[in-house]
Amino acid sequence: MSKWMKKGISVFCAASMVMGCVAGCGSEGSGGSGGNDGDAKSGSMIFLIWDSGQKAGMEAIVDAYTEKNPDVSIEVQATGWDEYWTKLEGAATSNTLPDIFWMHSNQMFKYADNGILADCSEIIDESDYSEIAAANAKGSDGKIYGVPKDKDTIALLYNKELFDQAEVEYPNEDWTWDDLENASAQINEKTGKYGYMAFSHDQLGYWNFVYQNGGSILNEDGTEANYTDPATAGAIEYYINIQNNDWCPTQAQFANTGASELFFSGEGAMYYAGNWDLVNLCNTYTDMNGKWDVAVLPKCPDPANGDGRAVISNSVSYATAAQGKNKELAMDFLAFLGSEEGQRIQGESGVAIPAYNGLEETWVKTFEDKGYELSVGNLIDAFDYSVKYVNNPSRPDWEPRVEQVMLDIYAGTLNVDEGIQKMQDFVTEAIEEY
Repeated sequence: MSKWMKKGISVFCAASMVMGCVAGCGSEGSGGSGGNDGDAKSGSMIFLIWDSGQKAGMEAIVDAYTEKNPDVSIEVQATGWDEYWTKLEGAATSNTLPDIFWMHSNQMFKYADNGILADCSEIIDESDYSEIAAANAKGSDGKIYGVPKDKDTIALLYNKELFDQAEVEYPNEDWTWDDLENASAQINEKTGKYGYMAFSHDQLGYWNFVYQNGGSILNEDGTEANYTDPATAGAIEYYINIQNNDWCPTQAQFANTGASELFFSGEGAMYYAGNWDLVNLCNTYTDMNGKWDVAVLPKCPDPANGDGRAVISNSVSYATAAQGKNKELAMDFLAFLGSEEGQRIQGESGVAIPAYNGLEETWVKTFEDKGYELSVGNLIDAFDYSVKYVNNPSRPDWEPRVEQVMLDIYAGTLNVDEGIQKMQDFVTEAIEEY
């Protein structure tokens, strides 16, 4: 178990004993069930998120809730990713967490297993949500400690103008890794621009290749590392070796200029991005509307196992503190956030695909309504073969170490075999120490 988690247990439990009395004597708000039961509700709450691009969407949900509950005020506060977790960790140990906040799956075990998050099992029906989103909202004990917010997928972004100049057909659902390489080589030869830009990343990079090849990062229950499995190691080596092609920038180049910047400046033809970025990209690069599009990820042409298709899918949850001063009201708002109405509003913002089953088209329709010329509808079909984001309770310990090993391999200070063995050892060690 990590040092923070050991510290978090002792500090939080001490605060909980005090706050338990405070909560029992009354709070600033009173709640019900998703704002729909007719009970009077009042109070002020803070709703903390890490993405300013989603602030307007969250405020739209808040507006719908407060219209039903005019004596409730909720302020949405957005901060950057790194600052968010620094702030949340400090607030968790002092029991001063915001009333409502987002919880990423790679932090869920850390907060849920330490008793910091409220049990949400009674306010949602997990069958209403995608399997992956529901699973990501659970702690090690299998209980729901968050309300599923969204589900995501990864897309292949491609520059239609560079494809046209090189006379290469656009990517389609039948594309394989071979097509990705061939198109990249042809585009580079005819235009002098980069093809597929394979930057070092797990969710947006090599994990997809691993699972397409029939490998895995962890075993099924997350208790063992699987980096040295031939299917896993082979896919990692394949992904790393993409950088050896003239049509792919080096990791040193990516450190200076990101793949998205290269792409939208016309210097690169393809890269992988999360669906959560698409609306922001459309809004940022308005002059590129109609000049780029999205496709599902190319499949492995000769997988060691399986049919070659896979895409990593993750999700975010809404959460509240187990001993929050406005817990009753917060739970009521959480229920609304997880309701079909609340999830529909989120989908219509276009930034995130609702976790609620059957609302995917609310997200798709937003692009058409706003005039964004992207074929996002085909991304929804990829959920049929999506793979749950890799996670276990010890992930916060091993993830940064594995990431550094990948960079060391790229830099040439480790060969691939040595690096993969180090990844295996680091993850195994973290699991054993948890």
